[in-house]
Amino acid sequence: MGKIDHDAVLRARVLLLGSGRLSLLEQVHAYRVLAEVSPKAYLPKLVDALLSMSYRNRDPEVDLVLAAEAVEAGRRIEAGVPARAERLCRALNVYQSALFALGRRAEGRAACEEMAEAGKSGQLARILAEEGRFREAAELNEKAVRNGISEHSFWNMVEWAANLEGAGLHDAASAVFRELLDETRREVVGQRTALAILTWELVHLSRMREAAGHGADAADTRREALTVLEELATTGEPKDWSCILAWWVTLFALSGRGDEPAASVESPMPPFGTDLGWSSDTRDAFLGTLSELETEAAGLREAGRLPELVDVQRRISIRAALREGNRPYRFEERFRPYFDESVALARRLPDDPARLARALTDRSMFLVAARTFEPAHADFAEAVALLDVR
Repeated sequence: MGKIDHDAVLRARVLLLGSGRLSLLEQVHAYRVLAEVSPKAYLPKLVDALLSMSYRNRDPEVDLVLAAEAVEAGRRIEAGVPARAERLCRALNVYQSALFALGRRAEGRAACEEMAEAGKSGQLARILAEEGRFREAAELNEKAVRNGISEHSFWNMVEWAANLEGAGLHDAASAVFRELLDETRREVVGQRTALAILTWELVHLSRMREAAGHGADAADTRREALTVLEELATTGEPKDWSCILAWWVTLFALSGRGDEPAASVESPMPPFGTDLGWSSDTRDAFLGTLSELETEAAGLREAGRLPELVDVQRRISIRAALREGNRPYRFEERFRPYFDESVALARRLPDDPARLARALTDRSMFLVAARTFEPAHADFAEAVALLDVR
């Protein structure tokens, strides 16, 4: 501690005790001074005020300065002070976000590692997945799930399964996903979750099993999904649900990971399997390829290269869904053209039933998200018929 300016301390106390409403900047100035003489009381307040300022700011450079100071203040809070770890992790989270936004990945990863040491490993797992370090990410996912985080949360289990699959551990990934699916079945019986979510999970598991070479298992799972879709087409959802589009977006995007370049430290990719926590540089880079893919699609269409065009159209659809697929306003109107075009193109490939089945499945799951259940059932029934005769 340097030499204390007692006049500054007095002014800060008077300012805080005054009857007027202080701006955040005034609070920060006061807390900075008082934290030098009463750190136990004022360091937590300083962290909170600095983070509040960063939440109201949209400049990563300013965010970085504010968050860096909040992190240093959080580290100075004495062990045992209530909510010390929580405050430090909040500060580190803002700090790492600003670092990634500025392309400073190594420093951002280090901040995530410090968060993990403080008990918050979720962001580190997502950053590792972005860099293709799937096994390490999956180990963090497992520890989080088995050590008290809501064990069968859709988000935790899908992310864990996705990272296991990314690491090539297909049977382990399917086992984790089946745990989630079993819980979803129980919740459906108790009307605690939507039949739509059960449908999406079943279809995704069937894709996982097909990719792992377990065709018979995939076929059984598809038939169960078709039964659920038949119920939806006949009676609809037993009750109304709030917006569940994020569930559809997450699994649709995850289903396309194999068509994208491999993730690496040098070329990060999105952490497929999670809806939140993408580093902003990775998200911006991934979505930024949309115009490039549209140009590629135009060239393929002109050249009549239909198989490649179908694949590129799917990659375009996934990016569009990731960009704004969780917004319900005019949802079907905005997104249906992507899926109708994919099906129309795939129908022009009579010798490629797998591509048509994939396009029909994609449109069916989109229509479930749009709550248009009868056409969804018809599409998926056609897809199942195509896949079962291969």
